[in-house]
Amino acid sequence: MIQKERVKVLNNKEMKRGRFVLYWMQASQRTECNHALEYAIRKANEVYQPVVVFFGITDHFPEANERHYHFMLEGLREVNRSLEGRGIGMIIRHQSPERGVLQLAREASLVVVDRGYLKIQKEWRDYAAGRLNCPLIQVETDVIVPVEEASPKEEYTAATIRSKIHRKLKYFLAPLKENDPGADSLSLDFESFDLDDIGRAISKLRIDRSVKKVGSFRGGTEEAQRHLEVFLEEKLDRYPELRNDPTLDYLSNMSPYLHFGQISPLYIALKALETNSPGAEAFLEELIVRRELGMNFIYYNEKYDSFEGIPQWARKTLSAHQRDKRSYLYNLQELESAQTHDPYWNAAQQEMVLKGKMHGYMRMYWGKKILEWSRTPEEAFQNALYLNNKYELDGRDPNGFTGVAWCFGKHDRPWGERTIFGNVRYMNDKGLRRKFDADGYVKQMNALMKNEDRA
Repeated sequence: MIQKERVKVLNNKEMKRGRFVLYWMQASQRTECNHALEYAIRKANEVYQPVVVFFGITDHFPEANERHYHFMLEGLREVNRSLEGRGIGMIIRHQSPERGVLQLAREASLVVVDRGYLKIQKEWRDYAAGRLNCPLIQVETDVIVPVEEASPKEEYTAATIRSKIHRKLKYFLAPLKENDPGADSLSLDFESFDLDDIGRAISKLRIDRSVKKVGSFRGGTEEAQRHLEVFLEEKLDRYPELRNDPTLDYLSNMSPYLHFGQISPLYIALKALETNSPGAEAFLEELIVRRELGMNFIYYNEKYDSFEGIPQWARKTLSAHQRDKRSYLYNLQELESAQTHDPYWNAAQQEMVLKGKMHGYMRMYWGKKILEWSRTPEEAFQNALYLNNKYELDGRDPNGFTGVAWCFGKHDRPWGERTIFGNVRYMNDKGLRRKFDADGYVKQMNALMKNEDRA
């Protein structure tokens, strides 16, 4: 089912008689459970035309580096092969996507695009919408409940958005039927960027190469589904009680795949519901309510990537305590190289650098300590965002920005006043040790470092 609320016409052009229907794939890099792809197929079948899929690889996506591009290209290679199996041709261009789509759309009857929430993603779609000579139709497929349907405004906390989402869940938690294309587009002759050899493809890009690929995660829908299957079968039952213990691997590991649209949140939710697991409710709270609260923040708050985007009460209290004495101060270089006095923080930083993904509970502690050890809250915010976006596979997306902002008071309430933090929630190493074997976590990360050094 493709609910009408997922569909938005971005310009007022009339459909023309072209050679094909073009799906501009950008945020939703998958063929399974992709409402935008299925919408394009249905529209193409209505006019007895083939579907062509386009993806544009820009060298200049903000803060992206080789680690992110490698993971993404692994997924795109799989998408290309999957589409080929359905008789759909895919054109990948080493070109800024909003310009590439204009060129290909000259022969298109209409263009369908998925939805992105970041500023640059909005800019791409606005640019294309104003210049295309055919319709541009956006289909939202990377959330369960479309953003404007969930709420017409920026929400304060999970508590204020939860009931709004829950009221509409039954309607939007509907399986998506796949349709066969009525016409084959594999015979259409277009030049495409070759992804058969990922290393060679990466070498052709003019990108930041300061951060290399990780061995912990491989990109693509098949890998995402493999991680999900293990999680649902072996971990979901105990997820509520063990998810906050970083010495145990009880997380789903879905965030890198959700970041690149390599797996659908709807697919994940339906699979989780099928289990009837006692842990499903807690997991779906994170997958749907918490994740889509992040989408809400990014969509309605244009300052999501700056200190100005956090609540006024948090900015006020942090600014009031800006001159409080700090026992420790670290600059960006010291933080990035994990050279602090705190072994737990250092371990978390090392985990992120080496694996491309830090355990969720440690992310909270990590961000809070950067705030505590920086000269100003503005500097702390900037450094936390820089490190998160540079090393995390799931940084640079709505939940990445929201996670950093949470450490500074976003989606939280005022707490008892204390030095440096004011009324913003505080965390310390004693709290870590009460929750789990924090020293065991440090040992795990040290062992990971030694293995990397040997490799």
